[in-house]
Amino acid sequence: MEPMLPTENRLLEDLVFTLTQQTSELKAILKPHTAEAIGNLVRSMNCYYSNLIEGHNTHPQDIDRALAEDFSDNPEKRDLQLEAKAHIEVQRIIDSGAKPNVVSIDFLRDIHRQFCDRLPDSLLWVGEGENRKQLLGGEFRSGRVQVGRHIPISPDKIERFMARFVQVYAPSKLSKPKQIIAVAAAHHRFLWIHPFYDGNGRVARLFSHAYLREIGLGSGLWSISRGLARNSQKYKRLLMAADEQRENDFDGRGNLSLRALTEFIQFFLETAIDQVGFMRSLLEPENLLTRLEIYINEEVHLGHLPSGSFSLMREVILSDEVERGRAPSITGYQSRQARTVLSTLFKEGLLTSDTPKGSVRIAFPLKLAERIFPSLYPS
Repeated sequence: MEPMLPTENRLLEDLVFTLTQQTSELKAILKPHTAEAIGNLVRSMNCYYSNLIEGHNTHPQDIDRALAEDFSDNPEKRDLQLEAKAHIEVQRIIDSGAKPNVVSIDFLRDIHRQFCDRLPDSLLWVGEGENRKQLLGGEFRSGRVQVGRHIPISPDKIERFMARFVQVYAPSKLSKPKQIIAVAAAHHRFLWIHPFYDGNGRVARLFSHAYLREIGLGSGLWSISRGLARNSQKYKRLLMAADEQRENDFDGRGNLSLRALTEFIQFFLETAIDQVGFMRSLLEPENLLTRLEIYINEEVHLGHLPSGSFSLMREVILSDEVERGRAPSITGYQSRQARTVLSTLFKEGLLTSDTPKGSVRIAFPLKLAERIFPSLYPS
């Protein structure tokens, strides 16, 4: 499995600097409640793209219905909805910070277990014929497997290799730049070990998301999976290349290719930078408010929303939350009409609150994603 981290590399260091700077700027452009609302939307997006990499194209509207417990009568479609719901629920656990110490065998087992525990039985079987096996959540594989050209290590070596994985990639032992490089390196090396019979790809992407959050670089505002899915052929090609043995004496000192690992890390970091930049342009408050105003004005014209809706929505975004008693002064209406504006925006899923009389916050329903956040999903 060596080398597990590249030697000093100026290009990677420059990419780390750029990514650190851009993620810091992204976090600073939104108020906390607005960022949380967008985070809920991005979580669904992350699920969509991670499943797309696995060849499971679950439409965003079907994901939204699954979260509302509205499942299709078609068994295959229903199973994919349950799979998407499972992914989102596991990421929600990660985002809550309830599972610390990300770089650990227990954490990786738990991600796999939590995901499998939420899957329908039909998605818990792998292999064909005599090789057909039931997937056990959190359990390392007990047999040999082949993934494309790559033949992962034998099952009796998994525990030892995973212990080495944790030893090298634990963030407490790395400088901040090395931590960021380690996220990308660990993504590949986990897949190279292939500890589970199935689900390794999803676990790897959830693990990368969790690792980025643990080192203060990730947030709910961007998704590495979107970038990997949009360039899935290169992603898979570079993963396969990094599985290969070293080419010659100039290709590192370990068993595997240092050059190929470095190329994968470069791709991973460039993909992350691209996704952070995309979300930053999308979430810049002035641009966000302009798109929201266009949408709301159209809905007012069609009679779906009352006048005064945008004034209230704008104030909620700029202030992060608004007391209900301020609605009349913001909308310019008397109390009764202002309550109508509030109730309609709640009904449409554009506002939310913790209590019936509490302050109101912004919400972004998935059904409006393409209108308010263009290009978030494929056309």
